Amino acid sequence: MPAETVKLTGKPVAEHLRENIKERVERLKGKNIVPAILIVRVGNKEDDVFYERSILKNCSLLGIQGRVKELSTNVSMEELTEVIEDANDDESIHGIMMFRPLPKHLDEKKILEKMNPKKDIDGMTPVNLEKVFEGDDSGFSPCTPSAVIEMLKYYDIPLEGSNVAVAGRSLVVGKPLAMLLLKENATVTICHSKTKNMGSVTSKADIVVAAIGKAKFMGREYFSQSSIVIDVGVNDDGTGKICGDVDYDKVLGQVKALTPPTGGVGTITTTILLEHAVKACEILTANRH
Repeated sequence: MPAETVKLTGKPVAEHLRENIKERVERLKGKNIVPAILIVRVGNKEDDVFYERSILKNCSLLGIQGRVKELSTNVSMEELTEVIEDANDDESIHGIMMFRPLPKHLDEKKILEKMNPKKDIDGMTPVNLEKVFEGDDSGFSPCTPSAVIEMLKYYDIPLEGSNVAVAGRSLVVGKPLAMLLLKENATVTICHSKTKNMGSVTSKADIVVAAIGKAKFMGREYFSQSSIVIDVGVNDDGTGKICGDVDYDKVLGQVKALTPPTGGVGTITTTILLEHAVKACEILTANRH
């Protein structure tokens, strides 16, 4: 049994990324350009409002302008499309982030197709997802997969030649993360709800990424003593506390390294979103001196 599990916390990774963002924001301000993002929120979901506050707080710390467009839950397709198209046309807005999932009466796919990919800092438009699958760096990859890669690199965890098991196949995390890992020359296996004996697959991997959205689903039988475990799950444990997809208390001390249920990958995700905002601003204002 490992003497001690290394805790992979997100804070130092985010701080490292923020230093680079601050320098780039200062360079833009030297040209009288202030990076600005528009957050589009439909309704008042608690999670969305909480994340929005976190984004705005980080915006102010980094010198990025954060704006919010709040819409009612019964907003029409026409109204939401108009908000997105107005933001596309507004040269003072460099990045657009829309909370999802949208209410069922709204066609999320059609809305995302309307968004300017160059302003899609969340990496969810078809154009940006296509670029991820093509290994093209010119677009924006979804923030959580990017945060996982940044965390692994920060802690000097080798990806080239490593066997990585990704538990989860969503278009938000699992699939794009697999593509980003392949780009780093890792050997990737994707597991999902229909995978037989998932533990026999994950326990053989060097790195396991849990992204299935089930509270404390993965216990110690899913890992080996040499496993490096990245948990991106954010769930309610039934008592109102946040927990991951990994049963943290049971796995801690049984693996080589592990992210905590809070203060892990999520800490980096917001910073990635704002790094994307600065990148978008740099690209959109490249011809201004």
